Formats: sequence, C-alpha cells, structure tokens
Amino acid sequence: MSMNLEREKAVLPGSQITDTKSLNLSKLLFSATVISMLVSLYFIFIFAEEETTMHAAQKIFYFHVSSAWLAFMAFFVTFVFSILFLIKRKRIFDTYAYVSAEIGVVFTIIVLTTGPIWARSAWNTWWVWEPRLITTLILFFIYIAYIMIRQMDGVWDKKARLAAVFGIIGFADVPIVFFAIRWWQTKFHPIVFGEGPSQKGGGIDDTMLVALLITITAFTILYSYLLQKGVSFENMRIKVERYKEKLREDLEK
Repeated sequence: MSMNLEREKAVLPGSQITDTKSLNLSKLLFSATVISMLVSLYFIFIFAEEETTMHAAQKIFYFHVSSAWLAFMAFFVTFVFSILFLIKRKRIFDTYAYVSAEIGVVFTIIVLTTGPIWARSAWNTWWVWEPRLITTLILFFIYIAYIMIRQMDGVWDKKARLAAVFGIIGFADVPIVFFAIRWWQTKFHPIVFGEGPSQKGGGIDDTMLVALLITITAFTILYSYLLQKGVSFENMRIKVERYKEKLREDLEK
C-alpha cells in the first residue's frame, strides 16, 4: 500500500503555484458556466420558436439532447483516459477517467428522467421498450458497474486496471445508443438530424437549432467545470489518504 502511495506522490500537483492556477481556472470555468447557462435559457425560452404540437413541453428537448451529448462526451473521455492509464500507469489518468465516468452517469440519469417526461407528452406513455431507450439503460448500468468496481475494497491500482478495461469496453455501447434509431428503425424516436433508413430526417426550425447548439455549448462548459472540480476533490482525497497512511505507519513504529 505504501509503495503505491509513494508512486502517487510523484504525479500529484502539490505546489502552491499549481493550487493557485487551479483555483483561478475553477473561477473562470464557473463564471463561464453561469453566463453560458443564462444565455442558453434566453435562447430556449425566448428566442426559439415554440413547437406547434407539444408547445412548452417541447422545451425539455434542449436539456434532454444536451445531457445526452454531455454523457457521451464524458464516457469518451473515460475511454481515452482509461487507455492512457493502461499504457502509462499514472494515477492522474485514472482520476480523470473515474471523475468523467461519474459525471457521465449523473447526466445519463438526467437523460433517463427527461426522456419519459418528453415521451409522456409526445407518445402518451412514460416508457417504451424500444432500441434507443433500452441501449441507454444498458449504458447506465455499465457505468454504474464501473463505479461499483471503484468502490470495492483492495489496492487502488488493481481496481484502476479493472475499471479501465471496463471503461474501454463499456464505451462500445455509446455508438450503439446513437445509431439505434437508424439501425432498428424505431417508430417512436424521430431522426432529427441527417437521414436514416427511411431517408426522412426530420430537421428542426432554424431558431430551435441555434438554441440547441448554444445549449450544447453551455453544457460542454459545465462539463469542463465539473471535471476540473471533480479531479481537484479526488486529488485532495488521495492526499488525505496518503497522510493518514503515513500517520498510521508513524504510530506503529
């Protein structure tokens, strides 16, 4: 255990200069998140045209799609940093993969929550066992399993190796979720962008598209802020564990 902790010490930021830079970056990202969210709310509720069939209930579409985008991006970051960890064996890569997976799970829950609310208005039902919903639910359980691996007892590097493999394999479900409505031609989920098997991409009004792109940008900035804060907290937790381990060794002498 102590050997692992010594390895961690070499890669963790500990200088005062680094802490100050991290604090400034955190403030910058927080400010950018607040401003971009306010701008996106303006475009969603004031600028964008109201959909004629669902009316105000359609507004949840912007949060639903943006949350899905953020979750996919978070799992992609987990995928990339899991590969880097297996190659380089540096704990900072494992930390980024872990924190990003946690963020991805949170926003997958938002997707699975806003989806049924939207479906109730559009399809007159809360849930349908169709490919997009099923594969999204599977994606959620894959990364719940990833987090459970991280919570198991044992040496961190063994858990990190196992979680990294899980993070790489689990990402294979992300493109399946995205292409599900095209591959299996579901009659519920509309193909909004591009052309599907039916060659009938729905498309959206120009003002709706602008609002959606701005909301996705705001969610991307939010992700950067959450990732930066999450990694800072995780590094702090690791430092505390190291000090506790050192104190325990001193007391046992």
